[in-house]
Amino acid sequence: MSLELSSISVAFGGFKALDDVTISLNKAEIVGLIGPNGAGKTTCVNVITGFQDPTSGTVLLDGQNINTKAPFDIRRRGLARTFQAGRLFTGLDVLDNLAVTGVGLGHSRHRSEEEALRLLTWMGAEHLAELPAAGLPYTDERRVGIARALMFAPDFLLLDEPAAGMSETEADDLAQIIKRIAEELACGVLLIEHNVGLVLSLSKHVYVLDAGKIIEEGDKAAILGSTAVREAYLGAEHTPENMGDA
Repeated sequence: MSLELSSISVAFGGFKALDDVTISLNKAEIVGLIGPNGAGKTTCVNVITGFQDPTSGTVLLDGQNINTKAPFDIRRRGLARTFQAGRLFTGLDVLDNLAVTGVGLGHSRHRSEEEALRLLTWMGAEHLAELPAAGLPYTDERRVGIARALMFAPDFLLLDEPAAGMSETEADDLAQIIKRIAEELACGVLLIEHNVGLVLSLSKHVYVLDAGKIIEEGDKAAILGSTAVREAYLGAEHTPENMGDA
């Protein structure tokens, strides 16, 4: 099963937020998407998940064009996402935050609560189940957002800046969760991050977006060795040796 963006462009008047972007992802693999602020990363995620219509190009999920599908329909087809902000329902506890997603996917409340507790336990976060979402520490809020996206086993998960604001130790813990999502749940992960070291350590293939265009793609060695990446994303003064720590 595959997820593919084929020649996607998004124009707002005369401004092109995305320009002929092609990205592919298979189940059970981790692919990275990096780029500076304003490069078009979140626009890319919004196009994939139905929150933004492309001006041209197609998004294919297992070979089927999903361009015209609503976000809830895309989620029911097995494509989930997180948001840069947690967007939890602050009036509910953690378990209910996950269960609401299950009900929205057409499952009973009881079945949804069972799945929510199973996922929280799988992530080592079952102790959060009855806590109010409004009072969660930032890192726990991020973990709950990921657990909510994983409700009822999506085929693909788009993680939009999941490590933002995390310490190095917290980011390392997150990396282990992302690995397990791919390996144990056979879920394809598109990892959109400013933490270049995190992306390079996890991703089989990385795409680099700048000013709406893919300027480089490849494995860790290709990205580290790219002059275009260092100049556009990190600045010309960075070298391959220190880029992964940026």
